[in-house]
Amino acid sequence: MKKSKISVLENKQFAQYGTVPQLIDNVNWNKLYIKSQIQDNLAKANYSNIKDNVNIDLSPMTPLQKELFSIINNYQDLYYSERTFSNADQIRFIYCLHAINHVLKTRTKVLHHNTKITKSKCKNMAEVLDEYRDQGLVRPKVLIIVPFRHSCLKIVELLISILIGEDKGGSVMNKNRFMEDFSGNELIMPKRNPKPEDYELTFQGNTDDTFKIGIAITKKTLKLYSEFYSSDIIISSLLGLRILIGAEGEADRDYDFLASIELLILDQAELFLMQNWDHMIHVLNHLHLQPKESHGTDFSRIRSWCAHGWTKYYRQTLIFSSIHVPEIYGIFNKKCYNYAGKVKIINPVSSGSICQVLVQIPQVFHRFNASSHSQALECRMEFFISKILPQYKDRIMNHTLIFIPSYFDFVKLRNYLKKEEYSFVQICEYSKDAKVARARDMFFHSDAHFLLYSERFHFFRRIRVKGIRHIIFYAPPIFSQFYAEMCNLMQEAYQNPQSGSESNMTVTILYCKYDIMQLSAVVRAERANKMLGSEKSIHMLMTGE
Repeated sequence: MKKSKISVLENKQFAQYGTVPQLIDNVNWNKLYIKSQIQDNLAKANYSNIKDNVNIDLSPMTPLQKELFSIINNYQDLYYSERTFSNADQIRFIYCLHAINHVLKTRTKVLHHNTKITKSKCKNMAEVLDEYRDQGLVRPKVLIIVPFRHSCLKIVELLISILIGEDKGGSVMNKNRFMEDFSGNELIMPKRNPKPEDYELTFQGNTDDTFKIGIAITKKTLKLYSEFYSSDIIISSLLGLRILIGAEGEADRDYDFLASIELLILDQAELFLMQNWDHMIHVLNHLHLQPKESHGTDFSRIRSWCAHGWTKYYRQTLIFSSIHVPEIYGIFNKKCYNYAGKVKIINPVSSGSICQVLVQIPQVFHRFNASSHSQALECRMEFFISKILPQYKDRIMNHTLIFIPSYFDFVKLRNYLKKEEYSFVQICEYSKDAKVARARDMFFHSDAHFLLYSERFHFFRRIRVKGIRHIIFYAPPIFSQFYAEMCNLMQEAYQNPQSGSESNMTVTILYCKYDIMQLSAVVRAERANKMLGSEKSIHMLMTGE
């Protein structure tokens, strides 16, 4: 009789393959596997988004929400780069609904299996069947990362309205403490010289960026400020997580709570670029590591794929951003491993921010060549020093502002100009108010030839720099609206009439093939592709073209 071969390899299939999402036509909560206990609360929780079409369309979701939910509810990774201030609430409702529903489904399954195990009278770990393995290495399942306390406040209010709604039996623990901590402290916006609308919308509410909060969910109770290892959902800022995770060698660091995250949500991802992108990489590198302590885990109930260290393949990641940039692409491509697949939603840019430039000046785009992304840093600097900077040395080219998106480039350029003893002043995100005022004054009154100006400073402060006659964009800006904003500061109203003339004004932009996303947002996708494919390395555009 032949003996059957025994393999040490695992042949068991733990999950079905991912399927192509099907667009939701008619919303049937039961068919979408939404828990019955929250179904009655959803129309009211989403009312602000559907109220305008309530007479035409009785659907409890907007068309955008149906599209997004058809992907999200299919448990695929999603990168949606078309977030705007007008659709932000629709997006927030969808991921809050998904997060609550995921936690409730998991909770129901665990309670159901608890009952079955009790009835079967299992005496030890070995007797627990595989089908009852329904838990991760630690309890936290959902991690939501947002930039400011105000964003967290909006999410928690939505979670409460979805879970509790009008239910008289439901309760929210520590709500008063939460409202005290997360509301107030608003920035006072100037009335005389108002900031742009997008600035006021970005920085509304409490803009503190150091916070973290655990949320535990039971059938009718939402407990805020629960201890992390007793929480189902964690909402945090990047800095809040970074402080907690710590660095190599630090004694008081903790990242075990990230071991079994099943749903990761990054909302307003473009703002993390302006905060500290290194923190984002650091957090993602500490997901799904083996815990150092047991934290009260019932090892008989741990899912097999968790024990094997495969949790990262079962994590769903949702990224929402208003711009598309290589950094966000990078984490979506290299840090998201979902076995069910991933979906990117990107529309080509049909009209770039160049269309909003009001001043009639030539805008010259200079292309330089680089063979790799890392080499582009050195090539850009070399090209700028050898080809661009000599054109602006003459006194006639006074009042030149150099706009620099990357702080790394800012430091390199500043050090070079210091070494070569150029006449310049600088404004960056670390500049004190007195130094900013002095730099602006010297630049306006022709006491400094160049002004080095960082994009992060402009993002956080949005000042109106006066006296600009020439702008050099060291690279296309990360936020495309800043291109038009800076160019429009060259209008006559912002000029020093005693220096320079209207006939001597220029805009120069440096770019390479690795800037395609930012360039497309400025000149539109079709033109950007033509410029990169062209034999000519210099292109001049005029306003209105």
